[in-house]
Amino acid sequence: MDVLRKFKDHPMGKLIDITAITPTPLGEGKTVTTIGLTQGLGQIGKKVITTLRQPSMGPVFGIKGGAAGGGYSQVVPMEDINIHFTGDIHAVEAANNLLAAMIDTSILLGNPLNIDPMTVMWNRVLDTNDRALRDIVIGLGGKENGYPRQTGFDMAVASEVMAILALADSSRIFA
Repeated sequence: MDVLRKFKDHPMGKLIDITAITPTPLGEGKTVTTIGLTQGLGQIGKKVITTLRQPSMGPVFGIKGGAAGGGYSQVVPMEDINIHFTGDIHAVEAANNLLAAMIDTSILLGNPLNIDPMTVMWNRVLDTNDRALRDIVIGLGGKENGYPRQTGFDMAVASEVMAILALADSSRIFA
């Protein structure tokens, strides 16, 4: 955002923002459009910069592509963007799951916040498309493993922690 403010009043500067939240069945969408537009503008002599975030691995290992584009509009090598591009999703996953563990530990150690275990809606998250973990029971195996309850895993990119990161205007809050 600092770069955008710096060039805000520059007569030659333009910002094109491509975003959406609704995926298409075949995976064509934001990244393909972004890469294609960047290549097209470059082809006609414009100076362009493209910024992409790390794609979720869920669709990569599911039925869709890996958000690296397709056909003539793609990021190559695809492995570099599809697996551990920036690490932001892994950090979100770790932060979200730490919060989930804190909730369960608080309940296990006397429940000082008086949390009803059956009403906890904070799911753990993964970045892979593992349908078997969407609806699970945790806390089995004795008292030291917590109280049995039904929960599940969500996609890391759909977590509350990722929403906070997406709305943040500075990375300094995470330092």
